[in-house]
Amino acid sequence: MREIKPNTVYRHFKDSLAYIITIAKHSETNEDLVIYCCINNKDTNHHNGIYARPLTMFLSEVDHEKYPDVKQKYRFELVEEE
Repeated sequence: MREIKPNTVYRHFKDSLAYIITIAKHSETNEDLVIYCCINNKDTNHHNGIYARPLTMFLSEVDHEKYPDVKQKYRFELVEEE
């Protein structure tokens, strides 16, 4: 299973970057949430800012029926350091 760690960078399949701040717990449901800073230089609906997204959604695969031209397997993929 993929593990999300703070201080890492992931690329969203629509090409914005997500700098992982931490993993948090939802206060009502106890669901794991990824807290991240979105860095976007593209014209998409993902704007610069701080966001929370359910961990299960963060780790999910791209819906290739809805987005057939997307090459990434996962919604967010780790940007490897070079």
